Amino acid sequence: MAANDPGLTPKGALAEVPVKGHVEGAELVDDERPVAPDQFDEKYETTKWEIWAWYLFYVGNNGLTLFNFAPTAYQNLLSQAAGDSGLLYFAGRQRTINSIVLLSNGISFAIQIVVFLIIGSYADFGQWRPNILIVLSILAFGIGFGWLGVHTPEKWEVATGMYIIGLIAYQTTLTFWTAAFPGLARNTLHLRQKAEQCAEGTITRDEYDFADSMKRNELSNTAFYVQSVGEIFILAIIIGVLHDVHVTASKENNNWGLSVLIAFATGVWALLAMPWFVLEKRRPGQQIPAGMNIISVGFWQLWRALSQIWKLKQSLIYLIGYFLLGDSLNTTVTVIATLQNTIVEYDTLTLTYLLLVGISAQAIGIYSYWFIQRRYGISTKTMFNAVALGIILLDGWGMVGIFQSNFGFHHIGEVWAYQTFYGLFVCQIMISEVTPRGKEFLFFSLFSIVGKTSSFIGPLVSSAIIDASPTNNNSTPFYFLFSLSLASFLLLVFFVDLKKSRQEQEAFLEDERRIREKLALENGSLGS
Repeated sequence: MAANDPGLTPKGALAEVPVKGHVEGAELVDDERPVAPDQFDEKYETTKWEIWAWYLFYVGNNGLTLFNFAPTAYQNLLSQAAGDSGLLYFAGRQRTINSIVLLSNGISFAIQIVVFLIIGSYADFGQWRPNILIVLSILAFGIGFGWLGVHTPEKWEVATGMYIIGLIAYQTTLTFWTAAFPGLARNTLHLRQKAEQCAEGTITRDEYDFADSMKRNELSNTAFYVQSVGEIFILAIIIGVLHDVHVTASKENNNWGLSVLIAFATGVWALLAMPWFVLEKRRPGQQIPAGMNIISVGFWQLWRALSQIWKLKQSLIYLIGYFLLGDSLNTTVTVIATLQNTIVEYDTLTLTYLLLVGISAQAIGIYSYWFIQRRYGISTKTMFNAVALGIILLDGWGMVGIFQSNFGFHHIGEVWAYQTFYGLFVCQIMISEVTPRGKEFLFFSLFSIVGKTSSFIGPLVSSAIIDASPTNNNSTPFYFLFSLSLASFLLLVFFVDLKKSRQEQEAFLEDERRIREKLALENGSLGS
């Protein structure tokens, strides 16, 4: 159980402001004005209450429900149902508990790919995104409260379905919430004024980009700290609730305590989500190209990114490294979480205290990375490499545990150390430095699908490795994960050159400009 969603979240890409433009046929015709259609309409101006409502949704959707404690409740019921044998019949064969959790995790992410291919475009196009977020949130609330009825071993199969669907609901709500970020930032009074100045020519595009970057950093950093502080308060209340239901009195009480915890955190999420549902301004999304619909445009956007990334070799190399590292990190966190649950014997109070340590360490880690980078002017790539090195150390730590039981995620002290280490040194990473300006949304769709793909392959492979092990050793996936992390680290260190990437982006954008000019001349000739 890590302190937060472990994905290498491409927040930097999603937070970029798209250039204003329109689509003709299959070609995107861009304007150099860095604004969206809503930016000059005062009715869409971001208010402080709207921003705080956005923060509060994030406080509620903190992962305690369906990302942190629902997996623990699920693994707990599996363990009790399996008994001394440690095996259950699942997906065609006898499997260990950890193998079943990993396999279910992989199935969930595989389904997420299909879901995002179908509805992912609603996050960027049209005006349906707020309504979809409400529907997905209601689904998540239902699953969270539903755990009150699933707290006995014989219901482990029901728990499997709730675990898989719950992860989908959590990830999709987080994605559609994040998609509101660019509109919030660019419609603040400060950025609207900067956009108008840029359109009038009184400031340069670089000056606008700098103001935009500062405003996005302000909002994202504030959101993170508000969520961290809020989550600590929620966990403090949860500890009191757990004592009230006497979770340490018996195994049955502990089972019930996990379900109560999930339901309580769900209730907090539902309460804190309401202001955002009411106060969010329904800003227009990107225009759907002529001849397409909201479903087909998502596939078109993905195909277009795939066809264009071959012109950006550095971005392609980064994409491969991002895939490998994302796969390794997501699976590493899941494997360690299953080992941690076993070590603490699913004790709800201990797991809650561990999460408190992880969240506190993560807050310090994120701030420290941000401070060090700004103070010493360290490049994003260097910070990325530092995080990748932290992941390698985690996998090496786990791999040692394959051969002996004295070290390698076998003892309670190690899980306390893990939560601290993960929070301090394994932080989220941005991808905006390898995407051409004005193409952030286009390439985000590609990175998003790649991220989801990497998230299901690793768990499936790790599950198969455990099943193939003669002793069903739950640490054996660390062989695979260590190799994966090391390969991605070496690829990113020696083959990704951000300076060369910027040169490729400039050439790419210049080619696009020439194509636009050629099309304009041809259209002019036809018109005359």
